[in-house]
Amino acid sequence: MKQVYKEYFQKSKVFLYPLLQIKKGIRFVPIQTYISWNDIYPKDMNKFLCLYKINKEDEVAKKQFEIFCQMHLKDHELFEAHHILDDMDMFIFDFSVYQKDVKKFLKGQYSKFSSYTKDTILTFFGKIGTISEYVESYLYPEYFYDEYAEILKIPVKDLKEVGELCDKPDMQKEEFQKELVLLELFK
Repeated sequence: MKQVYKEYFQKSKVFLYPLLQIKKGIRFVPIQTYISWNDIYPKDMNKFLCLYKINKEDEVAKKQFEIFCQMHLKDHELFEAHHILDDMDMFIFDFSVYQKDVKKFLKGQYSKFSSYTKDTILTFFGKIGTISEYVESYLYPEYFYDEYAEILKIPVKDLKEVGELCDKPDMQKEEFQKELVLLELFK
């Protein structure tokens, strides 16, 4: 690792999306993921939301997306709901089974995730590449304190005091902000 990743990234997309165990590299990936949707699905309900945007005028893409949705989303054991919003599709998953890890996620305590969750995330990202190295450092910071201290030019003890090497999720960015009125119109 040569530098610390400083830009904000959607934490739910990195730490929660892999828990759906949809293989990386599949054609359809969410344009964004969220942990809440206004008062419809507040963050304490342990829901995970995936927003997809598909060109529905492209009949081939539309048909392929419908097949993908059935195989990977609607038939998923954690699937709860599907909402059509204008030209987007929102899929809601019940992450109650990951309740303890979701609470840790909300606090930015990624290194305290269960072993199962850590393994699932690492398997999703693989062992090769910059992203996988960053993710591993967030899940197992104790193995990366020296590297980060050298890059940041700070004492290792300062990093150990903080514990985590990745910032907390930005709750405003992790919340989908579409009005309920639109949801009612498209039910």
